[in-house]
Amino acid sequence: MHRSIGGIGWLALSLLFLATNAYSQAATSADDARSIAKDAYIYAYPMLYNYKTMYEQAINPKSKAYVGGFGKFRNYAKPYGPENTDIVTPNNDTPYSWAWLDLRREPWVLSVPAIPDNRYYVFQWIDLFTYNFAYVGSRTTGDGAGHYLFAGPHWTGDTPKGIDKVFRSETDFILTLGRTALNGPDDIKQMQAIQKQYRLTPLSAFECSSAPRPAPKGSFPVWNEVRVTSIDFIAYLNFLLQFTQPTAPSEVELMQRFAKIGIAPGKRFDASALPPDLKQGIEAGVADGKAALADAEKHTTSSYDLFGTREDLNGDYLKRAVAAAMGIYGNTKEEAVYVGTRLNADHQQLVGSQPYIIHFDKKDLPPARFFWSMTMYDLPGRHLVANAIKRYSIGDRTRGLKYNTDGSLDIYVQQASPGADKESNWLPAPHGPYDLIARIYGPGETVFDGSWKFPVPQKR
Repeated sequence: MHRSIGGIGWLALSLLFLATNAYSQAATSADDARSIAKDAYIYAYPMLYNYKTMYEQAINPKSKAYVGGFGKFRNYAKPYGPENTDIVTPNNDTPYSWAWLDLRREPWVLSVPAIPDNRYYVFQWIDLFTYNFAYVGSRTTGDGAGHYLFAGPHWTGDTPKGIDKVFRSETDFILTLGRTALNGPDDIKQMQAIQKQYRLTPLSAFECSSAPRPAPKGSFPVWNEVRVTSIDFIAYLNFLLQFTQPTAPSEVELMQRFAKIGIAPGKRFDASALPPDLKQGIEAGVADGKAALADAEKHTTSSYDLFGTREDLNGDYLKRAVAAAMGIYGNTKEEAVYVGTRLNADHQQLVGSQPYIIHFDKKDLPPARFFWSMTMYDLPGRHLVANAIKRYSIGDRTRGLKYNTDGSLDIYVQQASPGADKESNWLPAPHGPYDLIARIYGPGETVFDGSWKFPVPQKR
């Protein structure tokens, strides 16, 4: 009898929920749905493309980018090349160490060795929202050996013995993007020796204790670019939101608004079941979101405040989406700043068929505590550019770089060689349009206060 009453009660609650939800959607006009969908698409965009990387690297073993699942490092032994298209605008200075962690079962521990010879390294930690919530590395924790624990939103334990610091994530799944400086081709073996000492260990194994029960097995939706950029983005967002609980206090009202078009953690979404006017409104909102994002990208030339913690972004979801679109997983400004341009002095698109020169006065060289570089990306793909000398970036560590007698520096940017006497300072470009991005690792105060500016490319 008790079991029967429970079933009836559950059914009644379910019908009540469905009726309430139907009323909520019916009470939402097409115009309201359009406005909500625009904001929701912008909010979701970085999470969706973060999921794309997670799906390809940790979930889909058929993907070329697969790292072996969760809790596995994939170390790259050399910088990215044009053949690497896992992410847009990849860093070509410091080979990556990728890993994804599932924190639902228990925390994980990152162990790093002592890093010799003042070599720059960093582990950037990113949650499902794409917030940079933690850093381990030269700038933040130093070059000594250490053990760092990463826990999800539901872990309540005390700091275990042997742990140097505990970092808490708002989400159950997190990514670490490690970078280890490579000082030229002759340095590969030394850098690899350091990479091999990076370790990820479940807390139970670190403490030599019994492991907790496995996390519930779930079905991860297959990545489908067409669906993700359509009204069905809501289905993917709903899947991801269940791993971001509890909702951040600053987003409670936002989620209540999003719920009016069917957005809720773990909720099933079926666009075909929506009233036609509501569906059309949401579809129009998705188009509005795409247009707003594209327009914002055109007016963004610096990463100065695009990346950071939830507090750093302070509810600016368009800025967070621009960051993901232009270069997902960028560093927080204190770690590195990315500046650049795709326009010349005449505000025209840079193209490889037109030679350019980028001139730095001695006093205006990029102010970097660690080092700086300038990388070439094709458009619209934002991937590295294949070229005869296999040079994809240039900077203060480039072998053979020649400074002028007064200490100034000229960089030649074009498709064809600028000549044998200038080739040491040549950054090859594609024939068509491209984007230039300079990275300053450990930027100085003049970058933050705006007194240092990236020079405008001048036609030669």
